This record gives sequence, structure tokens and C-alpha cells, in this order.
Amino acid sequence: MTNVLVVERDTATAEAMVHDLRRQGYAARSVHTGARALRSYRDADLVLLSLELPDIDGLEVCRSVRSGGGTPLIAVTDPDDELDRVLALNAGADDCVAKTWGFREIGARIEAVLRRARPVRDTIGPISLRPLHMDPRIQEVRLHDRVVPVTSKEFELLYTLAATPETVLSRNELMERVWGSSWGSASRTIDTHVSSLRAKLGSSRWIITVRGVGYRMGHASRVPEPAEG
Repeated sequence: MTNVLVVERDTATAEAMVHDLRRQGYAARSVHTGARALRSYRDADLVLLSLELPDIDGLEVCRSVRSGGGTPLIAVTDPDDELDRVLALNAGADDCVAKTWGFREIGARIEAVLRRARPVRDTIGPISLRPLHMDPRIQEVRLHDRVVPVTSKEFELLYTLAATPETVLSRNELMERVWGSSWGSASRTIDTHVSSLRAKLGSSRWIITVRGVGYRMGHASRVPEPAEG
């Protein structure tokens, strides 16, 4: 399920956007300030950013998100303000929509941006490291035939490690492959996603830390099947 972060100063507007995004099948939540957006965006698969914020200029938030990694971002601008749209695109937005957009349009734009942002998996097939299975076509992870709910970035990270299970990948390499960036704060982002994946998979042994280097895939045979409750 795609996680969308709505950044909108007006509470009623934000709630309406989140409600409709959820109706369309997205996992959506909202924040109302630029500061909170900058603390939260790395856990999102896409940011829907209003440029009018109460604390930080929206264009500055846009620049920070873009310099901080490859999280897709759609800017929300006034319908007649061409300059804002140009400035937002120059600041790193992947697309712009007017505040008068319809819900069908925003859904289509989100999917279009995500298609451009995500790696093409047409020639890459499922990976099976019994009892762990990953299907890139639908971004599904199964452990002991049970679906493990993961975000798009968590799936990409796990799949990247599993594709070369005997290879140690540095944090910068993982940032480059998964987020399309090698920005300086890679450690915190990678460590946070690794910690989340370990918790969801029920064991730290699925992802092995190689001190001073990075991470590699663990050995499935060491993880027992959960007992039936």
C-alpha cells in the first residue's frame, strides 16, 4: 500500500484530502507545518505538499525533500499562479497540481509520478529465500506464506539485499539503489528502515549488520516458523 504524506496548513482541507486518498486505496496521513513535514517525509512513498505553510516557505521544504533523497513530491499551487508552478518544479517537485484539482486527477498524477520514480521490475522476477518470498510485480512480501505489510521503500530495500544475498552493501550503495541518492544523512534513514523491517519480519537475523561496512541478507534457515496460536 502506497503511503502518502499530505502537508497542508488547513485542517479541514487536509482531512478531506486524507479521506479521499484512503478511499482510493492509499495509506494517507497529514501534517500541518513544514517542520513536521521534514521530520516525517522519509517514511512516506510520496509527499503531497501545499506551498502555503505557517512556518517554513513551501519551496524551501520542497528543496529540502529533494536534497534529502528520492522521495517523490507533488506540489499543490494556486490555479492561476504559473510562477509558483515554475518555482516548485525548479525546487525539485516531480509534478504540480492546482488547488482546484479533482480527486480522480490527483490519483492519476500520483500513479504517474510513482511509475517514473520506481525502478522498472518487468525483467526482474520474484525472489524466494525460504520461508521468505518477495514478488516485485505487486510489491508483496510473504513469510511462512503470511503477508508482511511493508512500505514501498521497505520492499525496495529488502528486495535489493535479497537480490545479492551474499554481498555486503554499504549504506551509501543502498541509498543510491533504493532512494536514487547518496546524500550525507544516509545512516539514519537506512537504519530506521532496517529496524522496521526486522520488527515486521520478527527477527534481526534476516538483515545482518556488517560493522563499518553496511548490511547483507541473513540466512532464512535460522528463522523458525512461528508457533500456531
